[in-house]
Amino acid sequence: MSDERDQPGQPGRTRFLTVLEVADVMRVSKMTVYRLLHSGELPGVRVGRSFRVPQDALDHYLATSPAVEVRNEDRRSS
Repeated sequence: MSDERDQPGQPGRTRFLTVLEVADVMRVSKMTVYRLLHSGELPGVRVGRSFRVPQDALDHYLATSPAVEVRNEDRRSS
């Protein structure tokens, strides 16, 4: 007998990420992820004393976040 929970990628099933997993994907600290969760910028679900972030919420946040232009001081127009 197969358990559907053991099969990732099931249609209609939401994958939840830990704060550490979200921080790794975004390449930021866990504290930054907690700030985004507490401010409401990134939706999450509280499970006991920890948070989980739906994969689609993270994908949406990353897709709709405004890109920030980083100035490179080494580039100079001649």
